[in-house]
Amino acid sequence: MRTSLLALASLAIAGTATADVALSIPVDLGTNGSVQALSYACGENETFAVQYVNTDANTLAIVPVDGEDRIFVNVVSGSGAKYVAGAHVWWTKGDTATLENTLEDASVKECQAQDGAASE
Repeated sequence: MRTSLLALASLAIAGTATADVALSIPVDLGTNGSVQALSYACGENETFAVQYVNTDANTLAIVPVDGEDRIFVNVVSGSGAKYVAGAHVWWTKGDTATLENTLEDASVKECQAQDGAASE
């Protein structure tokens, strides 16, 4: 009986691990919150939009990395705004930015904000 329960539990966990999962986390913008989208050009032909979510309690950047949107959180920096997600760092100052994978040598992409960037 105990073996049967362990086998069923293992199958249930395995089935859950391979299922597509969507997660939605409501974020209260608070009284001074905002959502802003800016377009950046990196290198010669790479252009993408970054969404910035600024709330009373949190500051986030949603940056596309390797074809997936990743949620970066704001961390302390000496200058500009620095966001991290795992090994990736998105660092902005004025209308310039860099995207770096800290686990790969020479992975820094230099980016420039584009004129006419959309905002919400």
